[in-house]
Amino acid sequence: MHGVSLDLNNKVALITGGSRGIGAETVRLFAAAGARVAFNYRSARERAEAVSEANGGPGRCVAFEQELSTPAHGRALVESTVAAFDRLDILVVNHGIWPPHDAPIAEMAESQWRETLAVNLDSVFGLVQAAVRQMQGQGKAGSGATGARGHIVLISSTAGQRGEANHADYAVTKGALISLTKSLSSELAPSGILVNCVAPGWVATEMSAATLNHPEAGPKAASGIPLGRAATVNEIAGPVLFLCTPLAGFISGEVLNVNGGAVLVG
Repeated sequence: MHGVSLDLNNKVALITGGSRGIGAETVRLFAAAGARVAFNYRSARERAEAVSEANGGPGRCVAFEQELSTPAHGRALVESTVAAFDRLDILVVNHGIWPPHDAPIAEMAESQWRETLAVNLDSVFGLVQAAVRQMQGQGKAGSGATGARGHIVLISSTAGQRGEANHADYAVTKGALISLTKSLSSELAPSGILVNCVAPGWVATEMSAATLNHPEAGPKAASGIPLGRAATVNEIAGPVLFLCTPLAGFISGEVLNVNGGAVLVG
């Protein structure tokens, strides 16, 4: 009896925000599945280099220092990936910012609104545009390969589906990624590029630590999750990996809620 394999041999994946948290775990899982992986970081060079080395080093896993706040930044990262590995089969858009302080809409600074949209949306346009062009212009990976021509997974949030008071900027961007998923699926599925979305809720990462560890905010966050706790990064990265394997070859335009049932509460 043979086991079930989540095999990404001969595939090249680009994972944004890969130096820590969900991104770093996604890099690890994709590399373990056999993919060659590129990821970007903004400033944490030493941490990014450690992730690269832990997952095969420059020939298998390469880190690029690349800001992501404009379409040009996104296109540049795709170009760097193709220059390193000659092709691109998978794009995982994981990066993003969540300003942690409450900002009621009547008081939110325009600069905050613009920055959140720039990082969480503008760069995504450039990433997706360049990735699609590359995927459409290349053959499938491997000799005689079958299956999808490419996979794109966008990371949204429960906030994108039910909103988040005092964080309208973030919620707007995550809702837009869900709409983008559906639009791209309708457009690209006929050419063999499958586009899906993973929507986490609270995840135990550095970005959420201040809230989850707060004596009042932490229990309040957990109370809104039927499973009673935040997710681990592995519990998010695993579904992302699944969506990029042949086992998910008939899934397109889906919003996969990986949030312990939180999106159904409230």
